[in-house]
Amino acid sequence: MIKFFRKIRQDLLNTGKTGRYLQYAIGEIVLVVIGVLIALSINNWNEGQLKRKAEMNFYHNTKQQLLDDANIISSEMQYNSKYSTQFRNALKIIEEGDKNKKDSLGYYTKNLINYSDFDRRGNIYETMVNSGDIKLLKNTEIIERLRRLEETFLYLNRIESIHLDAVMSLIPELSQTVHLSTGEVENVDYLYGFRFQNLYIITLRIMDEKDVVYNRTLNEIDSIVKLIDNELE
Repeated sequence: MIKFFRKIRQDLLNTGKTGRYLQYAIGEIVLVVIGVLIALSINNWNEGQLKRKAEMNFYHNTKQQLLDDANIISSEMQYNSKYSTQFRNALKIIEEGDKNKKDSLGYYTKNLINYSDFDRRGNIYETMVNSGDIKLLKNTEIIERLRRLEETFLYLNRIESIHLDAVMSLIPELSQTVHLSTGEVENVDYLYGFRFQNLYIITLRIMDEKDVVYNRTLNEIDSIVKLIDNELE
């Protein structure tokens, strides 16, 4: 092809058709430019397709991780709710001073060492930033929602750490009052005293706050998943 164009140029020069040669030369330049633009366009299209595929893969993987986290949170939420119900019953028994229910109170009291503890699969936002995947995402709302979700996760983990510290501080009180294996009461009067009443009140406040954050987290995850589904359609 190159030899063909070279021959045409040479023939035009040899025949003295300078004007025709200039027109041909300009046309040849235009063809070359068009060819380059087409090549660049194809390359950009291919690159765009690869980026879009990577973006979709990120959305698929992130959605699955979020759904897995939501399932874990739901289980922890049920666990938290189960014991908060028991502890409210225990608080009512103490407030009423009903010694006939000491066995039930002993059972509830030994369960004060139980607490929900959410262990998420990974830090989506931090991983996204460190890996550079954040540059792939065109939907800035999803980026912002993932950032806010990370803040909620951190707050939830702090609340759970506070609950764990509270449980550890309760052990000396519990071990002197009930058998942790059976719930059998050793010191009835102490169990019905104001100190244990306060312990239940403090524990329930922590657990109620955990329940609020669990719900908030599930709502945030649900909103992000809906945004991702829109991108995957």
